[in-house]
Amino acid sequence: MSDLRTENTAQKGKTMGNGALDGAVIAVAGAGGPAGRATLLRLAEAGAIVAGADNDPERLAEAVDAARYGAGGATVTGEPVDLLDLDSTRDWAHRVEKEFGRIDGVVHLVGGWRGSETFIKTSLDDWDFLELLLVKTVQHTSLAFFEGLQRSELGRYVLISAAGASNPSAGNAAYAAAKAAAEAWTLALADAFRKAGGAEGPTSAAAILVVKALVHEAMRADRPNAKFAGFTDVKDLAEAIAGVWEKPAPEVNGQRLWLTEKP
Repeated sequence: MSDLRTENTAQKGKTMGNGALDGAVIAVAGAGGPAGRATLLRLAEAGAIVAGADNDPERLAEAVDAARYGAGGATVTGEPVDLLDLDSTRDWAHRVEKEFGRIDGVVHLVGGWRGSETFIKTSLDDWDFLELLLVKTVQHTSLAFFEGLQRSELGRYVLISAAGASNPSAGNAAYAAAKAAAEAWTLALADAFRKAGGAEGPTSAAAILVVKALVHEAMRADRPNAKFAGFTDVKDLAEAIAGVWEKPAPEVNGQRLWLTEKP
């Protein structure tokens, strides 16, 4: 397991647009939220062609426009996609690869949280909701994009997970279990990449970035006295995501890359 908190600081001085991501085609699932906005911009700044998807057309359009403008007219597209439907997700994967000729990465930022005061008060409705949002979407995006990523010389599947998956609390049983399931699925994807690579090792990789929680400017503005201890800023998360392409596939494949203290 690796700790990227120190490495990310060094990455910030890199010149944009001339690294591993220059010309790469990256799909971002859950692109309309704060983490998605930061990720679209960072990948576009690095020279990538970015295809975002979200279930909210309005916030997706705003995120795409912000990334295009912020990265000086970079190629950033967006379309509403029902990631809970495997056929719709496969259609999205097909369109991205057909339009741009390749697919070099998938960043899975689909998130959500539900919890309870105590373990006994846990609602199984929360599990039903989180299993769809946090697990099913991972299954669908990984299955839909697997073959395209395998064809790429620098294919990466990046899952954002939470430290709670390794150290669940009583009130977060449903959330932690869903995150743990998503991690297990992603590690199975990593094993598929490893086996496909044979003796020479994988050419594509699946990696998990682990945070305690995320914070962004609007949260700080709403709670100016909050410490947000251990939280990862969405801009730092975006930097870490971009950094996954800076490392050889065998170094990151099947790894949990920690952006917060390990439990």
